[in-house]
Amino acid sequence: AHRAHFMSATRRLIKPLLDRVLVEKITPPTKSLGGVLLPESMTAGKLNEGMVVACGPGRRTMTGELVPLDVKDGDTVVLPEFGGTAINVGDKEMFVYREEELIGVVPK
Repeated sequence: AHRAHFMSATRRLIKPLLDRVLVEKITPPTKSLGGVLLPESMTAGKLNEGMVVACGPGRRTMTGELVPLDVKDGDTVVLPEFGGTAINVGDKEMFVYREEELIGVVPK
């Protein structure tokens, strides 16, 4: 319930423009399912993933047509190693990317 409240509060705080996407990075687990602490070497090198928190409406063509985004709120996306603009939303650090910077969507 707290997560859903945070998500709705975040959407009220910032609405990305054009083809920009607000993403919260997913941190790899530091413990195994059995509670064993995982060394950094096991969690480093994992794909850089994030969850889409909010999306802009899309980009406009030269003729003014709106081209909607391929990603939507709640999608898990693969992020580039570098890039994005870091912003603080409440007590969370999030990142804004243009859709074309995202590498792909992780199937559910």
